Amino acid sequence: MGKAAAARRLAAAAAYGGGGLSVVGATVYALLRAEALLARRAIGLPNGDPPQATGWYGHGRPGPALKMVLLGDSSAAGYGVDIVQQTPGAHLASGLAEATDQRVYLRSVARVGAQSRDLAGQVDEALAVEPDVAVVLIGANDVTHTRPQSESMRLLSEAVRRFREANVEVVVGTCPDLGTIEPIAPPLRQLARVLSRRLAAGQAIAVVEAGGRTVSLGSILGPEFAATPSLFFGPDRFHPSAAGYSSLASVLLPSVLAALGEIPDEELTPVAARGDTVLPISEAAVEAAKVPGTELGGTEIAGQKRGALGRWVQLRRRRRQPEAEAEAPRATDEAPAPAS
Repeated sequence: MGKAAAARRLAAAAAYGGGGLSVVGATVYALLRAEALLARRAIGLPNGDPPQATGWYGHGRPGPALKMVLLGDSSAAGYGVDIVQQTPGAHLASGLAEATDQRVYLRSVARVGAQSRDLAGQVDEALAVEPDVAVVLIGANDVTHTRPQSESMRLLSEAVRRFREANVEVVVGTCPDLGTIEPIAPPLRQLARVLSRRLAAGQAIAVVEAGGRTVSLGSILGPEFAATPSLFFGPDRFHPSAAGYSSLASVLLPSVLAALGEIPDEELTPVAARGDTVLPISEAAVEAAKVPGTELGGTEIAGQKRGALGRWVQLRRRRRQPEAEAEAPRATDEAPAPAS
């Protein structure tokens, strides 16, 4: 079975709630579960909560303010760093304020250890803010805890649909490539790579079908992580370092700006030289999983959203935004006083 066909089959299983295990699959599942336990012991248990990024950014900038919510697991929460300015939330909110010249309120509801089954509760919290955009990072714990991928996709799709029904834009960073994680030993590392890439492709299909857009995180944001793991991984060799979270935010920010309609005019037109193209959703999902930073979003051809092979998707490889200096959040909104 080709990768695109496998992605379509996984998407269909998610749509109908499938995902049962064959006899061979059950054997692999048991092996993966046993080795995943060993990997989690090597990585270690979370030690304390990460700094809380919730608050106001872009102090002194004019209004109206933008509201952003951040959902997901430890990669969204910023586990492993010591100060709030090092978290992905602070980098994203600071970058959004800088790029739009507006104040930004960020509400982070991400939790260390969260899986896709925890998204429903996080969405409840996030919707109370009445956000303009939601950013979701989820999936790695689903793989290491051997959750059925069809279940993970269905739960993510439900979360995206709830946001879209509330007119909230959604950007999802798909599951990173767990084959780059040193504490995960072979053969689990190879299996984790296959499963995480497959989940990333499935997540892309589920999210776009639900009305959101995705950004592939791939090998945890690209070759720089493999080349200099001591710089981009934290002390546990599993979670990103401060530099890694900064890079993570710089990959996500262009798509957040695009979702809000805040990208520069020159970025509105697809650039073929960068690999921007339109593909059926299953093919686009597989291509996106190969190249970190690839954005997928629904589009139309001749006024039609779907073709013979499914939903039409715009594949974009956007230029990263210059990394803004991350701020510490403030508890209150300090809008500038009106001119007298």
